[in-house]
Amino acid sequence: MNVRTRTVHRALAGALAAAAMAAAALTAPAAAEAAGTTAAGGREAAAGHDRHAATRSAMEAQVAAGIPGVLGQARDDHGTWRGSAGIADRTTQRPRLSQDRFRIASVSKVFTSVVLLQLEAEGRIGLDDRVGRWLPGVVRGNGHDGRGITVRQLLNHTSGIYNYTDDPAFRKLLGPDFLEHRFDDHTPEELVKTAMAHAPYFQPGKGWRYSNTNYVLAGMIVEKVTGRSYATEIKRRIVRPLGLTATTLPGTAPELPGPHGRAYSTLLAEPSPDPKIYDVTELNPSWGGAAGEIISTAGDLNRFYGALIGGKLLPEAQQRELLTTVPADDQMPGVGYGLGVASVRLSCGTNIWMHTGGVHGSTTIAGASTDGRHTAAFNFNGDWTGDLGALVEAEYCGKAPSGRSGVAGQQRTTTLMALR
Repeated sequence: MNVRTRTVHRALAGALAAAAMAAAALTAPAAAEAAGTTAAGGREAAAGHDRHAATRSAMEAQVAAGIPGVLGQARDDHGTWRGSAGIADRTTQRPRLSQDRFRIASVSKVFTSVVLLQLEAEGRIGLDDRVGRWLPGVVRGNGHDGRGITVRQLLNHTSGIYNYTDDPAFRKLLGPDFLEHRFDDHTPEELVKTAMAHAPYFQPGKGWRYSNTNYVLAGMIVEKVTGRSYATEIKRRIVRPLGLTATTLPGTAPELPGPHGRAYSTLLAEPSPDPKIYDVTELNPSWGGAAGEIISTAGDLNRFYGALIGGKLLPEAQQRELLTTVPADDQMPGVGYGLGVASVRLSCGTNIWMHTGGVHGSTTIAGASTDGRHTAAFNFNGDWTGDLGALVEAEYCGKAPSGRSGVAGQQRTTTLMALR
């Protein structure tokens, strides 16, 4: 669970992907299983019409590039398709399973955003309320002033607030020094204080810059408004109503609930042909908090994104707010960022709503078509290579990877920041 926000997911022709390096790999063919009434796995393949052949090929390419294992699931009008490639555990060699849980990191952000949007619908808070109204004196120092920053600017990353995971000492603490500090507790107040020691990136509303501090503050505001923690509100408003039975908010607990594979990291080491790989499965996720602590599965993420983009979680007015984007051109040319979700146009012209997340040993992408009827979620159990964009292009455009799947060989043109 690396702790810096860094450029992880780059895009070619609008598809988001992780920047990657060449690496040796343990390879295994991608497996697929049909579930319920789905025709995507076995029957279509037997008939010569495997709709997910490109996705399967893209998953295999990630393992060939160095990722230990890839897990994916897609849902559309044809049913549910589940696939995996590589391994979940480098010691036992067991494959990744469709029910495996993993840390979703920054994909958590839209859960926090939904809670605030529901509170707005209830008339308990306004998106244009000043942060200083709800958290007086918290956002202050070195040019920061919460009295001039709105809740909306937190959620769409136009606040200018410094990202605490950019702090050099913090990056070292949970990068090279991770093994020593992996079980440390971090409070939201501590994380915000780290950010306040630096100058803001720009004045509120005058730019776009991804900052985990924004969502830590959003979680603090949820608690101020409701009297309950953001985790309690996410469970009460989203997890339980949608039946996301495999989704948890661990707080400070370091364990992953079962079933799960292992998570592997190079701890932010510089790229090398033969990196040293560490098992980082257990860690204290409190440094991510409302910006990235959630544990989930591909199936639960698909259910969530289908409901979210399908308009089942928010009233119409708040749904419009969720999907109203600002340009993220400084860091993601051509990408629009809403309130916790990004709008991306793929090479085939298809638009999707999505987010990525990266923590130590886990890299995730989840999203949906604009009507919410075609959802997809993928996870890598490694954090030093991989091309999430290739998976999205394969799933939504049927575009099989070419050469080395574009993992290292193509020039990316847009970038998404993820919690790392």
